[in-house]
Amino acid sequence: MVHRNALLTETGRLRLARCVVEDGWPLRRAAERFQVSPATAARWAGRYRQAGPAGMGDRSSRPHTSPGRTPARTERRIIGLRVSSRLGPARIAFRLGLNPSTVHKVLARYGCPRLAHLDRATGQPVRRYERERPGELVHVDIKKLGNIPDGGGWRTAGRGPGKRNRAATPGARRDRHGGAHLGYAYLHTAIDDHSRLAYSEIHADETKDTATAFWHRARTWLAAAGITTQRVMTDNGACYKSFAWRDALTADGITHKRTRPYRPQTNGKVERFHRTLADEWAYARPYRSEAERRAAFDTWLHTYNHHRGHTALNGLPPASRVPNLSGHYT
Repeated sequence: MVHRNALLTETGRLRLARCVVEDGWPLRRAAERFQVSPATAARWAGRYRQAGPAGMGDRSSRPHTSPGRTPARTERRIIGLRVSSRLGPARIAFRLGLNPSTVHKVLARYGCPRLAHLDRATGQPVRRYERERPGELVHVDIKKLGNIPDGGGWRTAGRGPGKRNRAATPGARRDRHGGAHLGYAYLHTAIDDHSRLAYSEIHADETKDTATAFWHRARTWLAAAGITTQRVMTDNGACYKSFAWRDALTADGITHKRTRPYRPQTNGKVERFHRTLADEWAYARPYRSEAERRAAFDTWLHTYNHHRGHTALNGLPPASRVPNLSGHYT
């Protein structure tokens, strides 16, 4: 590609070269005519003599030899560590005593995919999929969060003061380290595969009765948005293997799919939602109590569904794929 400020295009180079080679112009006269140096005129005339019009194009600036390139043996060791241990550039560089930027260039040269695009267990590229219509597949899972004591935990007051606050909380049971334990909050979530529309509730447990009751409300909420659920995917948790859960899905004609054991990636959309939830709501700011954090949940969930841009949806919110969802413009 010719530089935007270049005096000669390929056509101009050809005209200059023909003036020198075919018409016999002196180099200095041709250089003055085309407003370049005599050395430039000599270069294009020489290329025209060697290759004709085909020699007027740009050539690669890459050197013929690279004496400073990483030795082939070192490159093989870098690729070997990437394939066998699935390490990033920084960790490979630490092991081999190299600069991380050097390792990154080697990995890019050999076309190694990013670790985020690989399955950590097998090293195979992650197969990403998306159902064509809302309701074809709904992912369901549970996220467990530790409750925040009144006055804030260690994220607010620091580890030392935070631990004393927990220990002073009346009625709290003791954990294995001797501190007070306030229990957990269990977030039950259902997320549509096509639209990423999410329905979530906070509960005190993950029993079969709680999970089943949650699903009835989630299905009703999705149906109100015009989404008819056909399949539900869960992990192999006890509540999802219960007869109550099976009967709840069977009564509505819904197919139940389970992930393979030790393969949470299969249910990756809801797992990724829970990571977003933790970053943008659960630990987004130093809450002073569990009640304060829970009070902010509904607002955050509404923002996620209606206003927050989703990278998998080209920057649009999940509500953009569900025309019947109420509250889209609020």
